[in-house]
Amino acid sequence: MTLSAAQQSGAGARVIGPGATLGVLGSGQLGRMFTIAARRLGYRVHTFSPDQDTPTGQVADVEVTAPYEDLDRLRAFASGVHVVTFEFENVPAVAVDAIEELVPVRPSGTALFTSQQRGREKAFLAEHGFPTVPFARVDAVDALRDAVARIGVPVVVKTAAFGYDGKGQRKVSSPAEIDHVWAAIGGREVVVEKFINLQAEISVIAARGLDGSVEEYVPFENRHSRHILDVTTAPAVVPAAIAARAREIARAILDQLQYVGVLCVEFFVSTDTQLFVNELAPRPHNSGHLTIDAAVTSQFEQQVRAITGLPLGSAELLRPAAMANILGDLWVDGEPNWAAACAFTDVKLHLYGKAEARPGRKMGHLTALGRTVHDAQDRVIAARDALLS
Repeated sequence: MTLSAAQQSGAGARVIGPGATLGVLGSGQLGRMFTIAARRLGYRVHTFSPDQDTPTGQVADVEVTAPYEDLDRLRAFASGVHVVTFEFENVPAVAVDAIEELVPVRPSGTALFTSQQRGREKAFLAEHGFPTVPFARVDAVDALRDAVARIGVPVVVKTAAFGYDGKGQRKVSSPAEIDHVWAAIGGREVVVEKFINLQAEISVIAARGLDGSVEEYVPFENRHSRHILDVTTAPAVVPAAIAARAREIARAILDQLQYVGVLCVEFFVSTDTQLFVNELAPRPHNSGHLTIDAAVTSQFEQQVRAITGLPLGSAELLRPAAMANILGDLWVDGEPNWAAACAFTDVKLHLYGKAEARPGRKMGHLTALGRTVHDAQDRVIAARDALLS
């Protein structure tokens, strides 16, 4: 049902009530979980991407398959929905501009433009005083040499665009490696960052509503394998002052961007307990999947609430929790043993509906709650290990 005019005026005329149709650019697992949350709240969902029979498309009301550069199809898509959001940030700016002419886009094209390219993102963070590791933006090998000399080795060289799960990143430990790294990374714009010794990598997922209200989850701690998120635990085991500061920074970034939607702020915590913003993800995040089972309001429901103008839900964590990714590597010797994992009756299995399992591809995840973070972590890892039994 759609909210009446009186109901809408009471909550603010900008509310897009249940019964409306939400549009999603992108069609992966994030869109799938967003769609499930939206349908539970009574919304319809249309998804747009170049692919078909996608994780999102399998549960959405309508799946539109077309390139993001097809502006006519995008405009037709936008004309059939009430608001558009993202589950995939590498959407061309011209596509977002075309949609914004017809329907609200949340988060805005400006916020997306800032966060979808590392160079712009770092510049934004530095300009507004958010803590980052020493960095430089360069687009030529000579400039790379100058930046490495100025920052000092070791450094990490990252492609400015289209990098995720460690793709497009190289460590430089000696000036003699610069030419090789520049060639390997494709001779394109990069961000050079000082390499720091880490105590932990944490993330703060927060939502900001149309009215400027903010709800942020406690910091989550992330452990990676081969540059891909492996296990997330919540709450992060970091000093209370670090946790509080990370939440404060996440709120400030949301306000500075006048953001509407869900944002993940990833942080480095150095061994000398300094806090640095690593990067922003303008959408729900892999580290927040455990909120489906462990929080009063999941990150996906929070995204629905934010973009429709509904009040945000509580981000309270019910119990300590852990999430373990399920990658395509587990299919190397055949179908995983789902019954063995599900024999852990207090562990939740989430699969994404992807037809082809490939090494490194995220196929699903497991979530466990526990009396302590360590209990939850041990439980979820044991359940994942059982998939190979």
